[in-house]
Amino acid sequence: MIDEKLKIGKYELNSRLILGTGKYASNEEMVRALEASGTDMVTVAIGRINLDNPSEKALLDHIDLKRYKLLPNTAGAYTAKEAVRIARLGRAAGMGDLVKVEVIGDKRTLLPDTEGLLEATKILVAEGFTVMPYTNDDPITAKKLEDAGAACVMPLAAPIGSGRGIQNPLQLRFILEAVSVPVIVDAGVGTASHAAVCLELGAHGVLMNTAIAQAQNPVLMAEAMRDGVLAGRKAFLAGRMPEKIYAQASSPQEGLKIASSV
Repeated sequence: MIDEKLKIGKYELNSRLILGTGKYASNEEMVRALEASGTDMVTVAIGRINLDNPSEKALLDHIDLKRYKLLPNTAGAYTAKEAVRIARLGRAAGMGDLVKVEVIGDKRTLLPDTEGLLEATKILVAEGFTVMPYTNDDPITAKKLEDAGAACVMPLAAPIGSGRGIQNPLQLRFILEAVSVPVIVDAGVGTASHAAVCLELGAHGVLMNTAIAQAQNPVLMAEAMRDGVLAGRKAFLAGRMPEKIYAQASSPQEGLKIASSV
């Protein structure tokens, strides 16, 4: 299969699966899962890194930054101001200009505050960041984020950590029609079939954490997610058959000889 790389701003990825690094039973298990997934990019909450003591043994010491592209994120931000401050701290600590921007609007559902997200995106883009915003599944918001300079849009499939899979496939189709930047489904994927559906619908990639980290066998689930993403992308490129209401025989009926019973 000949397929183009996933391009997000100036960055190119071979894998369309992006992984988080939280919730694993151990850092060693996380490393094995990352390897099994085939991912090129991993996301880390800037707030989980002790920026005041770089010499302290930390999460980043377990991630091969020569192998994986680091995607810092602003998890824990509830306002645009907080998200911007966290992103700036990450860049000042040497984590680069790529950032996944999260501005959460509700502590129970963890749904995005799209107004704050748009504000933070505009500020960070103006400061030279490559912004990957986590947003809701709304095509209007997605288009506004693209117009604000976002390098991609990252609509949720379902609430973070719910594992419910994509709840509104029609909205994803609308988003894909509304924007020209890559669409990365982020949050709510629970198993490999969910990942495959996202890619089959045309999403350019998928980001997940809990579905792998909280599986009974995270390493095996990472392999399954890798295969699900590949299968979904191949199905999208192949172009599925038209849907029909009624049955249609697999073999042509014209000229079909029916054997007479004895």
